[in-house]
Amino acid sequence: MGLREAAQAGVTGTDGDAYREAFDLFLRGTDEKPTTHAYLRGVVHGLSARRVFLDVGAADGTTTRCLAPHFERTVCIEPSEPMRRALVRACPGAEVVAEPVGEARVDAQADLALLSHVLYYVPRPEWAATTARIMEWVAPGGVLLVLLQDPDNACMSMVRHFTGCRFDVRELVGELAALSPGLVGRTELDVVPALYRGRDLAETVTVADFHLGVAGTPPPPREAVERYVRRHFGDGDGSYAFRHDQHVLRLERPAS
Repeated sequence: MGLREAAQAGVTGTDGDAYREAFDLFLRGTDEKPTTHAYLRGVVHGLSARRVFLDVGAADGTTTRCLAPHFERTVCIEPSEPMRRALVRACPGAEVVAEPVGEARVDAQADLALLSHVLYYVPRPEWAATTARIMEWVAPGGVLLVLLQDPDNACMSMVRHFTGCRFDVRELVGELAALSPGLVGRTELDVVPALYRGRDLAETVTVADFHLGVAGTPPPPREAVERYVRRHFGDGDGSYAFRHDQHVLRLERPAS
C-alpha cells in the first residue's frame, strides 16, 4: 500500500511503512540533512555543557547519530515503531522512549533538546503546551531547537494551496510567554536552506504527497498534484525541484 492509498484508507501517520518509504525517498533527493547537520553542529559547539542530548521525534536516527557523539548521554522520544527500528540500528547506545510527548516520562535535564519537524503532527492548539513540556526537560541554561519549514517556501505554499493549512513556528514565542512565564528566556529565529530535486515526475509527486500529508487532510486528486508539480516545480528539462527552507526557533531556558 502506497502513501496515497494508505491516506485514502484512513491509515496515514508516521507509524506506517508507506510513510517511511516516502520519507526515505524525500531524503534521497534533498540536501536538508547536510545543511541542517552543519547548523546543528555549530549550535553544539557553542553550548556551555554537553551532558544530555534529547531528540524528540528522532525518526530514523540520522540526525541523532550525527549529534550523539558530542554528548555523554542521548535520550530519544519516537512513537513510530518502524522509525524506532531504524533508530535503534542507527544509535544503539541511545535511550529510546516509545510514548508520545504527552505521555512520555523522561528522566533527564538536556543541555540540547531537538524538536525537528514534529509539530505538523501535533494539533495546533497543543503546540505551546507540547513545547513547554519539552522545555521542562531542558536544563537551566540549556537550549531547545524547534524546526519547521518556512511557511512561505515553495513546499509549504503547495501545502497551503491544497489544504489551507499554514504552520508558522514563530507564533510560539508569544504563546509560550503567556503559558509558562519564566520557562523560556532568550529566543532567536534562524533560517536553514534546503532544496529537493526529484529524478522524475512520479518521484516528485510521491514526495509532494508526503508533504501534503502533514496537514492530516484527505489527499487531493493525484492529477491535481501532478498539474501543480509540473507548473511550479518543473525546470523545463524533465526534472523537478522545490525549496523547503527551514525555520529554527531557538528557545533558551533561563540559567536561574
